[in-house]
Amino acid sequence: MADQTPIIDAEMDEEIVAMKARVQAMEAEAAQLKVMQEQVDKDMNVANGVGILSDAAKEDIDNRSVYVGNVDYSSTPEELQYHFQACGTINRITILCDKWTGHPKGFAYVEFADAMSVPIAVTLNESLFKGRLIKVTAKRTNVPAFMRGGYRGVPRGRGLYRGGAIRGGFDRGGYGRGRPPYRARRGFFQPY
Repeated sequence: MADQTPIIDAEMDEEIVAMKARVQAMEAEAAQLKVMQEQVDKDMNVANGVGILSDAAKEDIDNRSVYVGNVDYSSTPEELQYHFQACGTINRITILCDKWTGHPKGFAYVEFADAMSVPIAVTLNESLFKGRLIKVTAKRTNVPAFMRGGYRGVPRGRGLYRGGAIRGGFDRGGYGRGRPPYRARRGFFQPY
């Protein structure tokens, strides 16, 4: 085979230089767009009051909110606002929906402008709303289980080992009481 060396001429050098210049221009434009996007995000978060809330801010919102249960699935925020308007000024009404289907879950949260409206709203407990008795309670602050001491390291499930072999008899392999294991099952992992 003959020695194949790439043929580099002046036209190819000019094309490479032009491509490098275009890449640098695109990188500069991308940096400008990133700065502009960060500024827009910052302005929107300040304008909307959206963003990362501190724990104190979340607790303040929870102290001004009520939980409304047994809400009719066809209810709208406007109807709930009409029902709770006598209690005080309402900042926000949130009707929770299933994230997969989009259908309402049957409960809502009403956030008031001040905490004095919450006891008044709780008096509407078991009132009739769209033909249903609604449950109204003050919203509680959600604390994870490990913070409140609920999880103590106890394993969950059907027993210490699969099938509960400690309780006696033989290893049932996940079957009900008294059924012997069937050894010819395919695809069942048995480590012992």
